[in-house]
Amino acid sequence: MNPRRDMRNSRVALFDGIEEGGIRASSSYSHEIDEHENERAMEGLQDRVNLLKRLSGNIHEEVDSHNRMLDRMGNDMDASRGILSGTMDKFKMVFETKSSRRMFTLVASFVVIFLFIYYLTR
Repeated sequence: MNPRRDMRNSRVALFDGIEEGGIRASSSYSHEIDEHENERAMEGLQDRVNLLKRLSGNIHEEVDSHNRMLDRMGNDMDASRGILSGTMDKFKMVFETKSSRRMFTLVASFVVIFLFIYYLTR
């Protein structure tokens, strides 16, 4: 036999599985590592999805509460608009009447109130 060939075979047997820069992992071990990393990545993604789900649920609740508040405020504004329009109609009736006596009484009462307030603040 050839001693050189025997040396090469023994060298191959000795360094089997070693590549440049490190040890080559067997395919089954590498597969297990990949599955483990994939499982960890999936758990991380699942945690993030759950967090986003909770956040979107909280945002939805907040939007619903703000919509209810805006609806109530709109209803209150409509009610106050009705009251103000009724008051304005009454003022129109007072000012549209041709009674000079009413107009004189109204102007005189404003002047008296103004003078009274002026006297109190002075």
